[in-house]
Amino acid sequence: MSASCSGGVPLGSVIVKGLILAGGAGTRLRPITHTSAKQLVPIANKPILFYGIEGLAAAGISEIGIVVGETGDDIRAAVGDGSSWGIKVTYILQEVPLGLAHCVLIAKEFLGNDDFVMYLGDNMLEEDLVALVDRYREDRCVGEIDCRILLKKVDNPSSFGVAEIGPGGRVIRLVEKPADPPSDLALVGVYLFNAEIHRAVRSIRPSARGELEITDAIQWLIDEGRTIDFNTLDGWWIDTGKKDPLLECNRTVLDTIDRQLDGEVDANSQIEGRVRLGQGSSIINSTIRGPIVIGDGVVIEDSFIGPYTALGDGCTVRASEIDNSVVLADCTIDHAGRLTGSLIGRSTEIIHSTRHPPAVTLMLGDHSVVEIP
Repeated sequence: MSASCSGGVPLGSVIVKGLILAGGAGTRLRPITHTSAKQLVPIANKPILFYGIEGLAAAGISEIGIVVGETGDDIRAAVGDGSSWGIKVTYILQEVPLGLAHCVLIAKEFLGNDDFVMYLGDNMLEEDLVALVDRYREDRCVGEIDCRILLKKVDNPSSFGVAEIGPGGRVIRLVEKPADPPSDLALVGVYLFNAEIHRAVRSIRPSARGELEITDAIQWLIDEGRTIDFNTLDGWWIDTGKKDPLLECNRTVLDTIDRQLDGEVDANSQIEGRVRLGQGSSIINSTIRGPIVIGDGVVIEDSFIGPYTALGDGCTVRASEIDNSVVLADCTIDHAGRLTGSLIGRSTEIIHSTRHPPAVTLMLGDHSVVEIP
C-alpha cells in the first residue's frame, strides 16, 4: 500500500507538476545565444535543460510546464511533448521577460491549485531532486509549510538573493543582492510552492527593474504569516549563464562519466582515462585524455584532445589540440594549434594559415569561420 497523507490522500499526489523557466535572451552567453537557447547549450553533450527535466521526472513529477520566450521554437523542437522522459510537457509563452514571479502568474491555468516545483532551466546542481521533493511531500501532508526554498552557502552573498533565517529555523526575510547580507545563504533557483503563491504573485508590484520578483512574492507570504522552510544544498551549484561557469560545470559533470568506447580507435592512438566515444566516430593517430565525451560521427586525426572536453556530433578535428572546452555539433577544427577554455558554436570552422599557430581561447557563435594567423 502506498503512503498517504492524513485523510487518505496519496503522498505522491502532493506534487504532480513542475514549472521550468526557459525564457530569457541569454545575453551573457552571446554570441552562442544569438542563434540558440541558452538552456540548450550542452554540458557533457547533453542540453542543460534536459538535466532539469530528468531530475523532475525522477522525482515522480508527470506534468511539466516550460515557460519559453523568443527561443521557444528551439526548445519545443528539442524537448517535444515530453514522451522521451515519460512525462507530459505544456509550453507557456512569456512574450516579455517580466520576472520569475510573472512566470508563475502566466502559468496559473497550467498549475491550477496543485503544489509544484519551480526550477530555473539554466541551473545545474548536484542535489537529488527526489529526496527534496519527497521531504516536501511528507511535510505538506501534515500541513507544516507553504513554501520551501533551496539555499547554498556562498562566499559572495551580495551577488545573490539572500535568506535570513529566524531562531525557529524558518525563513523570515529575503533580500535581493544586499550590501550588508544578513547571512551567506543564497537562493539556488529551486522552489516548492503550494497554491498560496498565486495570491502572492497577484499582490506584489514590479521592482525597480520593472519585473515581478519571486523574492518579493515569497516575502509577501512571510509577511502574511505563511511558513517558509528551506533546505541547504551541500553539493555544487552552478549558474551556467556565462562561459567560464559553463566550462566549470562541464568539468564537474565529466568527472562523473564512465569509460565507453563505441567508435573505432586505430593502433596508433592512445585512449587515457574515462573517455566516452560515440557510435561511428574514429580516432586516428591521436591521443585522447579523459575525462572527455565525444559524440557520434566524429573524426579525430593527428590530434591531442582533453582532458575536460566535450565534442558534439559530427565534428572533425585534424592536427589540433583541444582541452577544457565545449565544442558543439558539426564543427571543423583543422590545424588550429591549441584551443583551451573555449566555447565553440555549431557548424563553426576554425583553420590556420601559419605553421605553428598559438594557443587561443575562443567563444564563437554558430556558423562562425575563424582563420588563426
